[in-house]
Amino acid sequence: MSSDPRSFVAGVREKLSRESRLSEWATESLADDRGPLPSSVLFLLGPHCRAPGDGFRPCLILNKRSRRVRQPGDLCCPGGGLSPRADHYWSKLLGLPGFPLGRWPHWRHWRRARPEAARVLRLLLATSLRESFEEMRLNPLAAVFLGPLPPQRLIMFRRVIYPMVGWVSRQRRFFPNWEVEKIVRIPLDALLTPDHYGRRRIGYRQGDGREVRDYPCFTHRSGAETELLWGATFRITMAFLKTVFDFTPPDPEGRPLVSTQLDRAYFGGADRGSRS
Repeated sequence: MSSDPRSFVAGVREKLSRESRLSEWATESLADDRGPLPSSVLFLLGPHCRAPGDGFRPCLILNKRSRRVRQPGDLCCPGGGLSPRADHYWSKLLGLPGFPLGRWPHWRHWRRARPEAARVLRLLLATSLRESFEEMRLNPLAAVFLGPLPPQRLIMFRRVIYPMVGWVSRQRRFFPNWEVEKIVRIPLDALLTPDHYGRRRIGYRQGDGREVRDYPCFTHRSGAETELLWGATFRITMAFLKTVFDFTPPDPEGRPLVSTQLDRAYFGGADRGSRS
């Protein structure tokens, strides 16, 4: 991993440009009312995890979901569902000089060679930036767009997620709204450490019985607090680490086991507000 922020950002952007593919089904799913609902999230990176000696130590910046929304307590990327009117208008600005897509070196090529994919990319990035502003007051103009990651289908919900990778260096403080309990920063070097990976065993009701499943997870410890990264956000993170660092997590079989139980509040929120 580069020790220089500019070299790090340039390297990530280059790796994503080699791998970035918005397949035809991705474009079609946005217009298919029968398919999974499309969402877009911002896979946000920043230089805010300081190593001893204040050296450069990039990190992944995540939200921890509050008890007022579905999947409370989970770590997630800021983002959500498309808002057709607002996102369509905002997307028109993104390609202008000084805006995130206008600063992306590959934008002109996408517009010429893949106009429909470029339109979809612009809309999805608009969604992820709008939601990031709403959830944590991220300044959209301060975000540097590095490229898209492959979409991920949710297992427990009818939804497909399109991750957009972003970098923010100037903004250090974020202000979570009611959907977010707190901001969690995970150093990338910790994500590249195999010993931090394990299995999350989850029990939940299935019909008249109870089912138990194991999912790969990452354990993040900061002081006395422990957070688990799993599910769709885990898969998005692994796709990023594989693309950029050629890193594959260890086989979860035989790794440390964490047992948890999902209740009704997980699927509906214990104290939900007017929004979902």
